Amino acid sequence: MVNRATSVASSTPNYPAAKSGSGPANASLGATPAQTISAVLVDDEKLASDELAYLLKEFADIEVIATAANGLEAVKLIADLEPDLVFLDVQMPGLDGMGVIEKLRAQGVPLPYFVMATAYDQYAVEAFRLQALDYLLKPVEKDRLAIAVERARKGIAERAKAASAAAGSIDSPPAKPSLQRSKLLVKSNHRNFIVDAQDVVYATIDDGLITVVAANLEGQSNYRTIEELQSNLDPDMFWRVHRSYLVNIHRIKEVIPWFKSSFQLRMDDKKQTEIPVSRVQTKRLRALLKL
Repeated sequence: MVNRATSVASSTPNYPAAKSGSGPANASLGATPAQTISAVLVDDEKLASDELAYLLKEFADIEVIATAANGLEAVKLIADLEPDLVFLDVQMPGLDGMGVIEKLRAQGVPLPYFVMATAYDQYAVEAFRLQALDYLLKPVEKDRLAIAVERARKGIAERAKAASAAAGSIDSPPAKPSLQRSKLLVKSNHRNFIVDAQDVVYATIDDGLITVVAANLEGQSNYRTIEELQSNLDPDMFWRVHRSYLVNIHRIKEVIPWFKSSFQLRMDDKKQTEIPVSRVQTKRLRALLKL
């Protein structure tokens, strides 16, 4: 589950409003945003992170939803929040910016667009090898940032268009499998329990282990992947709202607006668990619940 206390963007200083200038940078700043672009900032230097957040305030369609101060924190935030865009510092202690991208790939996390930022230019080749969208040198200049943001806008728009073309698989539930399980085996406290599928509230996977949360029981499933579990359940009842979560739509208690363009689901389990809805599945949520 996403920890809202650590995932929400940290506050930035109240700088005085910047004066609008002239030139190509300000032309792109003043453009009417077609959609909100969610962004995560990753930098181990707080001053640099704050300065970038301040510069990004001039771009009406960029919403900074979180900041991370190191690579490991960045991996978790990106996996949990699925932002459209990440401004990623290259040099950080522990896991550096290149390592963040490699780790996300290894985990199978859908990658956002990355704009790398560093005080040194020798990492540019490696950054573009990892398919970074752009590469900014510190201190970041507003005009150069505007170019990077415009590239991000185009890339995100193209990605959204491609996703829309494949919307048939999102808007319509998957075909029913030939065999649907009405019972599931759940292991808890070294015992094997049989649970009615309709009593399952949600299932989640973490480090290859699937946890099933039912009305009065929580334990582990012997399925290896969420996909395998989903394929054995009724697609009219169970919905993959996030790469790590499968929920029973009849056990959704509340839909919570989260940031400008996404939602969380509060489930009807004992802990009132809040589950994120991925950007891709938000469209189906709106259609399903007439939001």
